[in-house]
Amino acid sequence: MVLSSFSFSNSYAENLPDPLTKSSFHYSDPKKADLGRLLFYDKILSGNHNISCGTCHHHDFGSGDGLSLGIGEGGVGLGPNRSAGKGANKIKKRIPRNAPGLWNLGAKKIHTLMHDGRISSSDIFGNGFNTPAEEWLPSGLDNILSVQALFPMTRQFEMAGNFGENEIIGLVSKVGKDNRRIDAVWPVIENRIREIPEYKRLFIDTFDGIDHSMDIRIEHVANAISAFIIKEWTSFDSPFDDYINGQNYALTPSQKRGMELFYGKAKCSSCHSGNLFTDQKFYALAIPQFGPGRTRRMDPYARDVGRMAESDSIEDMYSFRTPSLRNISLTSPYGHNGAYPSLKGIVKHHFNPIEMYKKWKPSLADLPEARWLKDVDFVVLSDRRERERVLSRIDIVPMNITDKELNEIISFLGALTGKSKNNRPLGKPSSVPSGLPVD
Repeated sequence: MVLSSFSFSNSYAENLPDPLTKSSFHYSDPKKADLGRLLFYDKILSGNHNISCGTCHHHDFGSGDGLSLGIGEGGVGLGPNRSAGKGANKIKKRIPRNAPGLWNLGAKKIHTLMHDGRISSSDIFGNGFNTPAEEWLPSGLDNILSVQALFPMTRQFEMAGNFGENEIIGLVSKVGKDNRRIDAVWPVIENRIREIPEYKRLFIDTFDGIDHSMDIRIEHVANAISAFIIKEWTSFDSPFDDYINGQNYALTPSQKRGMELFYGKAKCSSCHSGNLFTDQKFYALAIPQFGPGRTRRMDPYARDVGRMAESDSIEDMYSFRTPSLRNISLTSPYGHNGAYPSLKGIVKHHFNPIEMYKKWKPSLADLPEARWLKDVDFVVLSDRRERERVLSRIDIVPMNITDKELNEIISFLGALTGKSKNNRPLGKPSSVPSGLPVD
């Protein structure tokens, strides 16, 4: 770390991280990235040909969708204007959690993904990863981001569709019922890709070892998508990056004071640590609960138990992975369920979670109207016993912060946004090989 001078005490300065560099990230092969760009926006990967990865992780919304809880399979439109559909095609359930941004997920340090950490580096199944696919994860995946790319295609309310609608959801619904495995889903997607002449040509041109269409495997699809995400949403050109690279005047006086608070009194860096601003651990913050939630396998209750659903440990109840703060100004709303529309709201919550929980109003949640879901949307928030349980599990200590200090911390967080913002290297394609419309 190189700094020309400091505007705050050296005790805080020594906590600053080393700069990110190109070598901090997994390699992104240009041909794979170009192919992955098409696959990322191609609805051919979804059960009903009506949603793509890019629908919920769109260029226009900082690689998210701008909603508290996403509208997945069956929805219509894009971003905050996306509707819940109508008639037989209307959504049956909201996506339980906020669509996370994709910034810097290609960093070599990343070992845990998703709000509940259900994808992580581990050799528990002998393949390098702990995932819902367990020992049936395909071999030949380039990195943890390639691994993650596999699973939205298998999720009912994300991309697979509803029971009885297509062959993909038909296979998903049988997983665990008659010993059918999750890897039975991916050959259907492989066959769809193989039948498109343009994809056949691109895969043969991009990957060594692919000589004809039958050589195309799901791991090739995932590796291409991963290469695209790494190429597209790697970002370390923020004013903060300039500052830790020696440009003392890259930050404003307000941002420097906010940085001193972040690394000092406010103790933000105790969890949002390192040059990715996340320790990748799990904490319970008493974020107000709403929506369908995500529970343990046999728990029908509409709540979100967080990490506990994966670990089955009571110590992990209501805890969620520390998000990275890189480009956070581009990825609203905030919290695992998008409970807060503004940075100010979520930062204030960290300093006084109980008071903010009690003040929170459902009107703060950005949920496209779905009258048939109104009885579910806030049922968990109306349950006194569940509210008490949430408030009993808080891993952060309240702290007195003045309005001036709060604004300075927010000013510093703004300095973590890359100067290129949403102007990405490749951008959204105007068309895809399947011929399906691009959102």
